[in-house]
Amino acid sequence: MKAILQRVLSASVTVDQQVVSKIGKGVLVFAAMAPGDTEKEAESLAAKVLKLKLWDDESGGRWKKNVQDIDGEVLCVPQFTLLASTKKGSKPDFHGAMGGDEARRLYEYFFSRVQAGYSPDKVKNGVFQAMMEVALVNDGPVTLELVAQPPKANNSSQDRPQAKASTS
Repeated sequence: MKAILQRVLSASVTVDQQVVSKIGKGVLVFAAMAPGDTEKEAESLAAKVLKLKLWDDESGGRWKKNVQDIDGEVLCVPQFTLLASTKKGSKPDFHGAMGGDEARRLYEYFFSRVQAGYSPDKVKNGVFQAMMEVALVNDGPVTLELVAQPPKANNSSQDRPQAKASTS
């Protein structure tokens, strides 16, 4: 599984010219499921979304508070294109993304784990397989990539999410 997190001042999802979800200050999460991903990766990634310390504290301490600490909101958006391969040619290859029904089930499980780990009214959702317009006001900007991979034989460290940070 892969997720892109963006610290936001606000974000929204619009489908067919109707706003279906919107949040204020918090985290926008784009999430993609890969073949082989399981509920274990979804749970791990959901926990990481809620635990990542992306905000400063009152005394100016950097990276001290998570979305729950600031009473923020979370907007989850399914986005299979995160798993595109662009190694050959100019057309993205999406074979690295999990197929429709299986991906929907695992994404919905991921979303439910984020809700269960926080407060359902503070966690909003995009629309699976819809053409969405996502609007956001990035805060910082702060953008992080999280990856949770199924464990590989003889390599137990691969099943933990890893974060890569970008603030540009």
